[in-house]
Amino acid sequence: MKKKKIDAIKTGRIEKTGKPDYFLLASVTALLILGILILASVATAMPKTQSGGYTYFLFHQITNGLIPGIILGFIAFKISIALLRKWIPFLLLGNLALMLAVFIPGIGFSLRGATRWIGIGSISFQPSEFLKLIFILYVASWLCNKVENKQETTAYSFKKDFMQGALLPFLVILGSVSLLLILQPDISTLGIIVLTASLMYFCAGTFFWHSILIITMGIAGLLCLMRTAPYRWNRLMVFFHSGFEPMGLGYQVKQAIITIGSGGIFGLGLGMGVQKYGFLPQPMSDSVFAVFAEETGFLGVVILMSIFLIFTWQGFNIAKQAKDKFLQLTAFGITCWIIIQTFVNISATAGMLPLTGIPLPFISYGGTHLIAELVGVGILLNISKQQKNCKL
Repeated sequence: MKKKKIDAIKTGRIEKTGKPDYFLLASVTALLILGILILASVATAMPKTQSGGYTYFLFHQITNGLIPGIILGFIAFKISIALLRKWIPFLLLGNLALMLAVFIPGIGFSLRGATRWIGIGSISFQPSEFLKLIFILYVASWLCNKVENKQETTAYSFKKDFMQGALLPFLVILGSVSLLLILQPDISTLGIIVLTASLMYFCAGTFFWHSILIITMGIAGLLCLMRTAPYRWNRLMVFFHSGFEPMGLGYQVKQAIITIGSGGIFGLGLGMGVQKYGFLPQPMSDSVFAVFAEETGFLGVVILMSIFLIFTWQGFNIAKQAKDKFLQLTAFGITCWIIIQTFVNISATAGMLPLTGIPLPFISYGGTHLIAELVGVGILLNISKQQKNCKL
C-alpha cells in the first residue's frame, strides 16, 4: 500500500505533503488578536450607529472580515495547488471584470472621491484588494512558464531580449492592470502591486537591466500621476515640509506623530488612548498603528514589529524550501505583499513616507483586505506543507 502511495506521488497523482508552518500560523493568529483588541478599543470612540451601537464596527469586522477570511483561508490551505494554478487565468479575468463593474451605476459606488467599491444589497467589497493576491498568483504562474520554456539566446542581445523575452509582455500585463487602478483611482494599491510584481520578476532570474528599467519607468510614472492630481502632489509636499498646512492637509500626519509619541515606553493602556476621540483622522483604518502605539507604547510597537518580522522570516523560508519554481515565486510574492504593505502603512503613519490609504495587514478595519490576506496566508501554509524536504 505504501509503495503504491510513493508511486502515485512520483507520478504527480498525489502531492507530497508534510506539516504546515506553525510559526507562521502563530504569528498571524497573534496579529489577528492584536487587531481585534485595538479595534475594540477604537470602536468605543466611533459615532454611535442605529444598527449596532458603538460596537457595530467591531462586529462588522468579525462577521464580514475575520470569519469569512478564516473559512476561505482554510479552503486555500486544503485546495490542490495544481488545481489552483489551472484556475488562475479565470480568477484574474473574473477579478478584472469586477474592477470594471465598479464603474457601472447601481453596482459600483464612490466614496471620498474614489470609485473602488461594489455594493450588492448589504454587502460591499473592494475588488482591488483581491487583485493583489490574484495578480501575484498570475505573475508567479506566468514567470514560471517563461522560466520552464526559455531557450538559449545570444548573449545580451538587446532587441531579441526585449521583443521576444519576458520584459515586454510583463510590461503589457502590468500596464493593463495599472490602467484600471488609475481610473478608479487607487494609486496606493497600484504601487503595492507594481513593487511586488517587480520583485517577483527580479527573483525569477531575469536580466538585471530589466529590473532597472522597470524601476525607472515606475518612478517616472508615479511622478507623472502626482503632477496630474493636486492632492497627490500636496501629500508629497506635506512629507517634505512638516509645517505644510498643519491644520489642513498636514493635520493627519501631525496628529498621528503626536499620538505615537504620547504612548511613551509602556503606553496609556488598552482603551485608555485619547487621540482617537476626534483628534486623529481615520483611527480604525489608515491611522490604527498610531492608536496602537499610544495605548501599548514603545514596548507594544516592538512586540508588533517582532511578530511581523517572524511572519517575514517564515514566509521567505517557505519560499526557499518550496519544491518548485511556481510555489517559490508564489510564497515570495505573498510575503513581499504583506511586508511591503506593513512597511508603507507604519512608515506613512510615522511621517517617514507620504501619506497613503494602505491598510495595516491583519490590523486595520476593512473586511475585504482582511479576507484577501487570510486567503494568502492559507496559500502560504499550503505551500509550507509541500516542501521539498518533507517526509512521508
